[in-house]
Amino acid sequence: MRSEQELKELVHNKYSAIAQSTNKASGCCDTTCCGPSDEVYTLMADEYSGLEGYNQDADLGLGCGLPTQFAQIKPGDTVLDLGSGAGNDCFVARHETGEKGQVIGVDFSEAMIARARTNVAKLGFNNVEFRHGDIENLPVASNSVDVVVSNCVLNLVPNKANVFAEIYRVLKPGAHFSISDIVIEGDLPPALQEAAELYAGCVSGAIQKTDYLQLIRDAGFTEVTLQKEKPIILPEEILQQYLSPADVEVAKQKLGDISSITVFGKKG
Repeated sequence: MRSEQELKELVHNKYSAIAQSTNKASGCCDTTCCGPSDEVYTLMADEYSGLEGYNQDADLGLGCGLPTQFAQIKPGDTVLDLGSGAGNDCFVARHETGEKGQVIGVDFSEAMIARARTNVAKLGFNNVEFRHGDIENLPVASNSVDVVVSNCVLNLVPNKANVFAEIYRVLKPGAHFSISDIVIEGDLPPALQEAAELYAGCVSGAIQKTDYLQLIRDAGFTEVTLQKEKPIILPEEILQQYLSPADVEVAKQKLGDISSITVFGKKG
């Protein structure tokens, strides 16, 4: 098993490479230009283009939901996006919070931060900023944020309890989060749990849904609510990259349900 630090380095390297690519991840992942393993990063993505504030340059196709759609952002709010990537959710949030609000994106990858800052400079927004940092130790003041959003990022963090504790710390009393993430209700075969591509694509980092929701409650959040849930199907051609033909059949029976959830929680 990889250590927490090794998993963090894996994620950092994978997503830094994506940030430095000239292609949008979801745009290149077809059978004509990419290996099939690249599909792991985008097989869960939702369609953003209908949301106000959407910016195509910031959309790398790496999410698994639309948390800003459910986040109840009000004009003037301070919004924090965990694992902000190239800025996609930040720009949608900025449309909701308006010129009088503030949007902060935090990402572990310096390359992602650079790409996001390039995007915000092009847009000319003076109330959207991107900070390099670890979401287990957020570079954000306590009790300063109205809404936290995150899109398919906590699966990339080995110690999820630390992240929920940090979310609780930075939110104002009575403030809330809306987070999209991947959870499971079955067992991932060991070969998939060890697969680097699948970890960086959020699949093998998933934990049981009941455990995920309990971590949120243990951090002190109330009114924990599932706002959306959709099934995630791992294509057989992806399973075949990590398992023998016989094990693929076993895996399909043992995987159980893999879902994208969008969950709401409120700080008391």
